[in-house]
Amino acid sequence: MTRPTPADDDLDLGLRPESRVERRANRRKQRARRGFGCFAVIISLLVVGSLVGGAVVGFGKGKDALEKIFAAPDYEGDGTGVVTVEITKGQGAASIADTLEKKEVVKSAKAFERIARNDNRSLQIQAATYTLKKHMSAKAAFELMLNTAESIKVLRFSVAAGKTKAEVIKILEAEKLKLPAGSAAAAMGKPATLGLPAYAHGNPEGFLFPGTYDVPKGADATTMIKLMTAEYAKNAAALNFVKVAQAKDLDPYRALIVASIIQGETNRKQDYAKVARVIYNRLQADRKLQMDSTVHYAVGRDGGVFTTSKQRDFDSPYNTYKYKGLPPTPITSPIKDTMRAAINPAKGPWMYFTLINLDTGETAFATTAAEHQANVAKLQAWCAANKGRC
Repeated sequence: MTRPTPADDDLDLGLRPESRVERRANRRKQRARRGFGCFAVIISLLVVGSLVGGAVVGFGKGKDALEKIFAAPDYEGDGTGVVTVEITKGQGAASIADTLEKKEVVKSAKAFERIARNDNRSLQIQAATYTLKKHMSAKAAFELMLNTAESIKVLRFSVAAGKTKAEVIKILEAEKLKLPAGSAAAAMGKPATLGLPAYAHGNPEGFLFPGTYDVPKGADATTMIKLMTAEYAKNAAALNFVKVAQAKDLDPYRALIVASIIQGETNRKQDYAKVARVIYNRLQADRKLQMDSTVHYAVGRDGGVFTTSKQRDFDSPYNTYKYKGLPPTPITSPIKDTMRAAINPAKGPWMYFTLINLDTGETAFATTAAEHQANVAKLQAWCAANKGRC
């Protein structure tokens, strides 16, 4: 390293001694900084002192002020209207609070969670379907959920797969649901109030999704039906039903009609897509579908395997032995799997199918009429061995 030469002494390297004037200026700056620091400390002590003093003089007022600063959004009062909320087994306070917020029972999950966290009775909240109100204070919602005599008051009804609109009306007007006679049929006659998709053409047939439903006591028929149509919408959305159908040049309503026929014809999941293919193959070949399920719908018969010659001669647009093409509407309430099959048919040349074992649901598929007749003979043999089953 090179040492500085005498010429370097003229450079300001930051090591030159301070002059008397500079020393006095620096001392003034240091005193100013110390003064400001003392002032800041005094201000901080005054703020803390005022809070402490407020706590000493009136702890409640100080506590209220702090709570307002950190408060969670909350409604006031007992709420209005009716809303059902399902709490499932294993849900903790935070999850329950989120559910209540999503259902618009409470204004914020945090408000309910604070109430539940500070009250040991929250452990008593059980898995159930609750009848609550919208826009309740967190405290009011919490207390109502604990009052199970008031909050857990629901009626439950079930619609099995493959039911028709007429059968659903009977289920809804059963005595246990306590609906006025004729109210379910009247509600079905007002499709604009039922939450149907545009492609339903104002007919709820096929859109009454199978399942088990809980409704508040006193709910009307429209409320019950809308639960089923909402469940249909949810499952159709999960399948992307409309877009997939349209991408395959299928009208979504016609695809649903196909799904309803599949539902009426077979009960084995592995056969759904093959039955769909048979239907589309026959339509493409401009052949009559000849589906017994459509005849059963036309004559008002509930299921069964065979149809009589008299029934097959019944004059109805639903009689696919008599008329070509699909029936004008769905004939049952299909499930998600049959809806999926209707828009995703299997590949194959089959033109026929028939059940051959009612216990297992085994179905045989055929390409030619001769193969089909051989399969029908198997069904007839099974029926002969199982009297009264067919």
